Amino acid sequence: MNKKRPPRPEPVDLREVGAPIDGEPQVSDRRLFFQLHVFGHCLHPDVIVKHIQSNNYSPPAAIFYDDLNNPAGLGVLLFAEDPAGLMHQSLALQDMQRKFYREISYRPEMTMTGRTYSSGREPDLEEWLISKPLQSALNPDFPWAIWYPLRRNPEFYRLEPSERGRILGEHAMLGRSYAAGGYASDIRLACFGLDTNDNEFVIGLVGPELYPLSRLIQDMRQTEQTTKYIESLGPFFVGKVRKRWINESLLEK
Repeated sequence: MNKKRPPRPEPVDLREVGAPIDGEPQVSDRRLFFQLHVFGHCLHPDVIVKHIQSNNYSPPAAIFYDDLNNPAGLGVLLFAEDPAGLMHQSLALQDMQRKFYREISYRPEMTMTGRTYSSGREPDLEEWLISKPLQSALNPDFPWAIWYPLRRNPEFYRLEPSERGRILGEHAMLGRSYAAGGYASDIRLACFGLDTNDNEFVIGLVGPELYPLSRLIQDMRQTEQTTKYIESLGPFFVGKVRKRWINESLLEK
């Protein structure tokens, strides 16, 4: 007697999904990958920035931060749609380390990598995945930034979807209130399987002044998500933009 074969699994749909328009869901295969590298003992940061900018592997876009908590620290934020592009760009950093090895050190514990993602409710999916995070990171009126990873505890993922949505909504409303006042903009990245410490998200808060960014994190500590379902936060990188550049074609895609 022939045994009944189990049904073949349906292929997984890996596209990002946004809110429906005229009854049709928005879908996209595009997303941005961000990567933050942090260095110490940068005795001549301007020389290092110029070296990377003139290098054969010079990134099409980058942000250089002075490190608030390290007078000789330097952060380098890279971004690309193709993660292989990040690896290509990082060759400039590798070349920099070879050239300036006596006066620079790499801090691997501060490296953060993440990708933009959708929740299924975004009214403009392409803007959310590409334009908004780029514009936030590159906004000349937002020189301050705080970057940090986080991981939720397993209990959060056992909640019903509606309950998770309610909890995340409280967090989101707080962020939107700061954005409405022009105090802060956030860059939310997923890093499942991308982080060496098993973090799940990387958050970038950018704004015109540092205090509101710190205050937003303080206020978020009181939300249900943070008090009950966040397992770990940090390390935190706090930086002020020293230099930024971008190929304008990235914003036109």
